Amino acid sequence: MKANELREMSDDQLVATLKDAAESIFRLKMQAQTERLDAPTELLRRRRLIARIKTIQNERTRAAATAN
Repeated sequence: MKANELREMSDDQLVATLKDAAESIFRLKMQAQTERLDAPTELLRRRRLIARIKTIQNERTRAAATAN
């Protein structure tokens, strides 16, 4: 998911996407420990998605703080 797509989401949608990505990482890590992953790069993609979401949340928080 691109950063532009994430910026268009509401705060609630971002939280839900973040939760889904975190659960996905957990499942992928468990699968990596028990068997071979089909797409090992998926872990990296999910970590980057989480980083993008947290960056956007931080930007919004800072923008709200400077607006007040």
